[in-house]
Amino acid sequence: MPPRRASKRKVEDEDFAEASSSKKLKTDLTESQQAESEGGHPADTAPGFSANGQPTNKTPPQNISFPERSPGSFRISAYNICGWAPAHKRGFKAYYEAENADILVLSETKVNDAPLEPAISALYPYRYWSISGTKTYAGVGILSKKEPLSVSKTLPGHPNPETVKGRIITLEFEHAYIIGTYVVNAGQGLKTLDKKKQWQEHFEPYIRELDKKKPVIWCGDLNVAPTAIDLANPKQNWNKGPGYTEAETTSYKNILNPPEDAPDGSGKFVDVWRDRHPDTRHYTYFSYRFNARQKGLGWRLDMFVLSERLKESVKMCEIRDEIWGISDHCPLVLEIDENAL
Repeated sequence: MPPRRASKRKVEDEDFAEASSSKKLKTDLTESQQAESEGGHPADTAPGFSANGQPTNKTPPQNISFPERSPGSFRISAYNICGWAPAHKRGFKAYYEAENADILVLSETKVNDAPLEPAISALYPYRYWSISGTKTYAGVGILSKKEPLSVSKTLPGHPNPETVKGRIITLEFEHAYIIGTYVVNAGQGLKTLDKKKQWQEHFEPYIRELDKKKPVIWCGDLNVAPTAIDLANPKQNWNKGPGYTEAETTSYKNILNPPEDAPDGSGKFVDVWRDRHPDTRHYTYFSYRFNARQKGLGWRLDMFVLSERLKESVKMCEIRDEIWGISDHCPLVLEIDENAL
C-alpha cells in the first residue's frame, strides 16, 4: 500500500517537534537538560520531573483535583485539546469537570458541527463554535456560564474570511471582551508564514480597537514563542521554526508595547503568565515525539494576554502542567476579579 498522507494536524505537530530530537537539541541545553535528554537524571532533578521542573507523566492523573478558586474570582481555562473526539477518549471530561471553569476557551477542536454533549451543556449554557471550512481542522470553541452581550467570529478587514473560520471567537461582556484564538501556524519550512503575517496585519488593529472600547482578555493557542525562554531550543529555531521568527515575535511584542507608529490611543497589553513568572522556563506544548515531555523540551504557545489596566484584577495564572496526555498541550488557567467582566 502507498504511504498514508499525513494529516494537517500531524504536519503542524512536526513543525514544532522537528527540532526536538536529542541530537539536535544539545546545542542549547544546560548540562542538566543534556543529562535528561540522554536518559539520566541530573542531581537536582526529582524523579517524575524533567530538568525544567515540569512533570513527565504521559497520561493525565487518574484523580484530578484543583485548589478552590479565590473568593470573588472568575476562572477561565484556555486549552488546545487537539481534537474534540480524541480528547474525550483520553479524559477531557474528567479535566473540565474538575476545573469547573466559568469560561472554557478551546482551540483546535477539529469539529465539523457543534458538538452535542450533555455534560458540557449542563455546565455551560452558552456555547459558541467557530468551525473551519476544512473538515476536521482547526476550530475554536468558547463555553461559558455567563451570557455574553454579543458574539463575533470574524476578523475585520481580513481579505479571506474562509481562512478565518475556525480561528477566532470574540465574546463581549459588560466590562470586557474575551477573544479566543487558534492562531495560524507558520508551517513546516515557514511555508505559511505569509498567511500568518496576513493574520497579524489584521489582528493587531482589531485587538487595539476593542481595547479602546473595553479591556480585552485574549487567550488560546497563539502559536508563537515570544522570547528565547519560551522554547527549549531557541538558537536552532530562530527564523527557521514556525512560531519563533522575527515576524511573529515582533508582532506579538508590538501588541504588548505599541510601536511609535501605532495609532494614537493604542494601549499596552500584558502576557500574564510571563509577567508573574519572569524567569521560569515552563512550557504548554510538548510533542508526542522524541520523548519531548520526559526531557522537558517544549514550547510556551498558549497565553493569556490582557489589557494592561486589567493586570491588578488578576488573582492567579498557572499552567496545569500535570494535565498532559489528553492533548499535546497543557491547559492554562486564569483567575480574575469577577467584577472585571
